[in-house]
Amino acid sequence: MAVSAPTSPALLELRDLAREVAAEAGRLVLDHRPGALRFSTKSSDVDVVTEMDQAAQARILTALAQARPDDAVLGEEEGGRSGRTGITWVVDPIDGTTNYLYRLPFYAVSVAAVEGDPSVWGAWRPLAGAVVAPALGLAWGAARGHGAVRWSEHATERLQASACRDLPRALVGTGFSYDAQRRVAQASALRQVIGSVRDIRRLGSAALDLCLLAEGSLDGFFESCLNPWDLAAGWLIAVEAGARVGGPGASGPDSTLAWGCAPGLDPEFPALVLGAYGSSGII
Repeated sequence: MAVSAPTSPALLELRDLAREVAAEAGRLVLDHRPGALRFSTKSSDVDVVTEMDQAAQARILTALAQARPDDAVLGEEEGGRSGRTGITWVVDPIDGTTNYLYRLPFYAVSVAAVEGDPSVWGAWRPLAGAVVAPALGLAWGAARGHGAVRWSEHATERLQASACRDLPRALVGTGFSYDAQRRVAQASALRQVIGSVRDIRRLGSAALDLCLLAEGSLDGFFESCLNPWDLAAGWLIAVEAGARVGGPGASGPDSTLAWGCAPGLDPEFPALVLGAYGSSGII
């Protein structure tokens, strides 16, 4: 049976729910961070999974099960579930885990509602989502067709991507894989980009990079080796703020490459990034 797309008011409700559950998880990871975190390894010795990462996702899944019991959930950690509404919640309980371990404030909780199958690149699109940075006291959110906003303690601001049109003046964010061999290839691509832009910033959270692109603090962004939960919410937030977001082909971002830029830098910026990553053997 076909599933009807959510109505416009329902999209705002999904956005607000994403913000609510992300903020609750954010308070958990900020207020209850153990003094000495035990950790295990995932894909490498650097890619650590903290107790708080797992606890934050469990908190989100519990809240979503109460509010939207028939929706599916896909999370970075184990414990997702299937659904029957056509909506899947894509969850990253701590994007920027290494920053969190080292007490650097650039980490975030990312929660997005998407339509389609988020396990297949090109087969899904975000509907609504929020990114909460608890250590910064900031949150960003968007619903499809309703623009993007940033919430702080004292204000709610509508977001607009940068007006930058000059590639040599563009400040660009990027990130690197946990895998050392992949980082070498990414560094090769970076060397081909850095001479054509103002400078590069590497903050350690793709979700936050995309939110900074949305608010105009960055003019561009690119990264490879991402997962759906790394960018589901940030992708929508950036697009709803007027930024361009894409990947190596017409179907949008995928695991080989995600890029974003101010509208005035399209198509020059994606062409630069695609050329650099192509010649580096990543795509």
